[in-house]
Amino acid sequence: MISKRISIYFIFILFSIIIHGCSLVKHEPIPLVKYVDLDKFMGAWYVIAHIPSYPEKNAFNAVETYKLNENGTIKTTFTFNEGSFTGRFRTLNPTGFIIDNQSNAIWGMQFIWPIKADYRITYLDDSYTQTIIAREKRDYVWIMARQPEISLIEYERLVNFVESLGYEKSKIRKVPHNN
Repeated sequence: MISKRISIYFIFILFSIIIHGCSLVKHEPIPLVKYVDLDKFMGAWYVIAHIPSYPEKNAFNAVETYKLNENGTIKTTFTFNEGSFTGRFRTLNPTGFIIDNQSNAIWGMQFIWPIKADYRITYLDDSYTQTIIAREKRDYVWIMARQPEISLIEYERLVNFVESLGYEKSKIRKVPHNN
């Protein structure tokens, strides 16, 4: 009886390890843009779609604005309405830090000291009108544009690019805008 319980327990543990190991999909590192001209990148970006972090999971009219400070940090202002177009207006003010000064494509985004969240510019069109910000963990992603709307063709192309990075397409939420 005891050996049967040990065998069942062993099988359960082995099965759990196998299942857990299969869920740890290894990805290539997130590809980065070759270079970000910080002066061109600064300004307002509308969040077109995202796999949201907790504070922004029901965001409407989401806009992220960047301003380069004299000390090289980036003043960030993230605004949105919570839950609807007329929902409570929220503002978050993390500070951005350039981690890779050669490309300017890897940032740390600090909401709470001393933690700097991973922030990687993986796509940026030549005219600096569309960008995709990703994370190595592939937990959050942001598709952003200089205008509150983009064409359906562009939207699908950018979503497919996000999926090619290893993100689950079904988790991407389109952010409603009425401004």
